[in-house]
Amino acid sequence: MLECRKEGEALLILNLVTDLKPQMLLDTVPCLSAYILYMCIRLADQTNDDLKVYSLMTSTTNGIKKVLKKHSDDFEMTSFLLSNTCHLLHCLKRYSGDEGFMTQNTAKHNEHCLKNFDLTEYRQVLSDLSIQIYQQLFKIAEGVLQPMIVSAMLENESIQGLSGVKSTGSQKHSSSMADGDNSYRLEAIIRQMNAFHTVMCDQGLDPEIILQVFKQLFYMINAVTLNDLLLRKDVCSWSTGMQLRYNVSQLEEWLWGRNLHQSEVVQTMEPLIQAAQLLQLKKKTQEDAEAICSLCASLSTQQIVKILNL
Repeated sequence: MLECRKEGEALLILNLVTDLKPQMLLDTVPCLSAYILYMCIRLADQTNDDLKVYSLMTSTTNGIKKVLKKHSDDFEMTSFLLSNTCHLLHCLKRYSGDEGFMTQNTAKHNEHCLKNFDLTEYRQVLSDLSIQIYQQLFKIAEGVLQPMIVSAMLENESIQGLSGVKSTGSQKHSSSMADGDNSYRLEAIIRQMNAFHTVMCDQGLDPEIILQVFKQLFYMINAVTLNDLLLRKDVCSWSTGMQLRYNVSQLEEWLWGRNLHQSEVVQTMEPLIQAAQLLQLKKKTQEDAEAICSLCASLSTQQIVKILNL
């Protein structure tokens, strides 16, 4: 437990929430802010100080909202807020005295449970706030990745020399962006996802949340690529199908390397895998048609016909 006197509360919130930068805690315990705040809440509970509990919780949530608004386009800060908010919520659940949240507690853990207050209402506030922070986190990541997708997945040659006609950006360097234009290579997407993954892991974000972020990002990559494919005759070719399947395999390999290869993430890319197969399949005989039907189950009939027409 830690004591926070009334006159020091504003300074506590300033140092732990509103003015704290993620870089300041790189060499400490992840989510240290959340644990310190819980220790202050626990002492207020032990001394049966309802005004202190109310004040600490209100000041904390208001501080988080203020920082969230100020850093609406900062992935690192938003991830930092999400990690600490979730961990504070976990503490309030685990040490609530509610048996449903105590199934993995040891006797030592149970000694730290709250004695006097039911903070269910505050847990709901933190839960809603966590969802809001998560939505901002994904929006930032989506904004960074989306402009790269079509160029990286469909237009740039990842297998050099496959196409007889050089595709857009085939001579570009493997930097994230070349010559000031909007041409990206697959390496740019992978580098950016590496950066997102490193930030979230360093800040102690729950593995389940990290998995959910990448499940949504991979779904977005699939949707943006497939939608563009359905609108462009110039990329509906055998060579693009080869490039596309190679690109998807590279993304799958990245998932394996980060232990994010659970089937639910990989399955988000299945329509794109099948579209790549469709571009490579023979399309002349009845047997070819049957192969298309069996191999493209994740695509709608309208999508298959559209790609074939293109």
